[in-house]
Amino acid sequence: MSDRIVLAYSGGLDTSVCIGWLTEETGQEVVAVAVDVGQGGEDMELIRQRALDCGAVESVVVDAKDEFAEDFCLPALRANALYMDRYPLVSALSRPLIVRHLAEAAREHGATVVSHGCTGKGNDQVRFEVGIANLAPDLKVIAPVRDYAWTREKAIAYAEEKGLPINQSKKSPYSIDQNVWGRAVETGFLEDIWNGPIEDVYDYTADPTVQREADEVTISFEAGVPVAIDGTRVSVLEAIQQLNTRAGGQGVGRLDMVEDRLVGIKSREVYEAPGAIALITAHMELENVTIERELARYKRGVDQRWGELVYDGQWFSPLKRALDTFIDEAQSAVTGEIRMTLHGGRATVTGRRSGTSLYDFNLATYDEGDSFDQSQARGFIEIYGMSSKLAARRDELSTGRPSGARS
Repeated sequence: MSDRIVLAYSGGLDTSVCIGWLTEETGQEVVAVAVDVGQGGEDMELIRQRALDCGAVESVVVDAKDEFAEDFCLPALRANALYMDRYPLVSALSRPLIVRHLAEAAREHGATVVSHGCTGKGNDQVRFEVGIANLAPDLKVIAPVRDYAWTREKAIAYAEEKGLPINQSKKSPYSIDQNVWGRAVETGFLEDIWNGPIEDVYDYTADPTVQREADEVTISFEAGVPVAIDGTRVSVLEAIQQLNTRAGGQGVGRLDMVEDRLVGIKSREVYEAPGAIALITAHMELENVTIERELARYKRGVDQRWGELVYDGQWFSPLKRALDTFIDEAQSAVTGEIRMTLHGGRATVTGRRSGTSLYDFNLATYDEGDSFDQSQARGFIEIYGMSSKLAARRDELSTGRPSGARS
C-alpha cells in the first residue's frame, strides 16, 4: 500500500478534482472523508460514490449530526457564543469536528498527509490546520487551492479533461456553507457592502415581513441543556432541528454583517441561524433568572472570549478547555422553562419559570407583601459611595474645584 492522503471531502467541484490531482502530483492514494453535520439537501451515499468515481481508493461518510449537536453546538449554546455579539459560529463549530474525523481516518487508513480545499484568505484554513497540529502533529497538510493557486477555472478544466462526474460549468453566485446550527453565505454581489441581500440568498428562513400567525414555544433546560420543546422531551439535535423549522418559519435568525476575519481583513457575511438564535435567546434569559449577579457578570466576559477562541480556530487549546470547565460549573443551576413568541423575525421572551430561580417576588414587588427593608438603603449607599466620596474631597482640596468639574 502506498502512502495515503486523507482529504476533507464535500462532494463539490474543488474537493472532487483534488482527488485525482493529489494522486498525480504526489503519487499517493487519496481517502475521501465526508462528514454529515446536518447540512441537509445532500444524499451522503451519492457523495460517497462520487469520491470513488473521482479516483479515491476509499470513501468514508460519517453521520456526525448528533455528535455535532452534543459536542459542539451545545457548548456554544451554554457559552452564548456570538462572535462580535452577533454571529453564532456556524462554520467555526463544524471544522474541529471534521478535524477530529480526519485525524481518526488518517490513523485508520495509514495516511501521512491530510488535505483540505480552503483558500488562503479565509478562517477555515486556520481551523483545519491548527486543529490537526493539536490532534495529530505528525501529519502534514496540503491545501491545493491555497498552496498551488488552484482556481475554479482550473478545476472546471481538469474535471472536463478527466471526464469527472461533476456538473459544474457555471459559477454559483454565492459561496455557501451550512450545517444544522446555521447557514453562511458570501461572495457574489454581496461583496459590495452597499448591496442589500435579496430573498434568493435565504434558505433556512422565511421572509419575516410576510404576515403570518405568531408561534409560541416553551423551551425547557436542565443545567443549561435544552431537554424539551413544549413539554415533549427532545435530544439536543432535535431541539435545534425543531427550532430551525419553527423559528425559521417566522424569519428568525437572519444576520447581515461585516466581520473581522482572523487573517486581518473584513468580510461581509449573510447568516441564517434560526434554531441557534432562538436557543441562545432563551438560554441567556434563563441565565438571567438563575445565575448570581457577580458570576453572571464574569461569565459574560468568558462567553465573549470563548467565542473568539473558537472563531480563531482554537477549539483544542488549553485556554478553551479551561473556559469549558468554568462554563460547566456556571450551568449547574440553569434549569427551568422559557416561553417565547416567534414572529416577524424576532424571538421574544414572554415568560420564565425555574425551581432554581433567584428572582424573589416578595423582594421585587412594590405592592403588598413587599419584604425588602428599604430603610437599609441609606446606609448601604453611604458605604458604597465612600471611596469615591473621599477621592472627590481630596481632589477638591487640591484643585479648588469639585472632581469632574469643567476646567
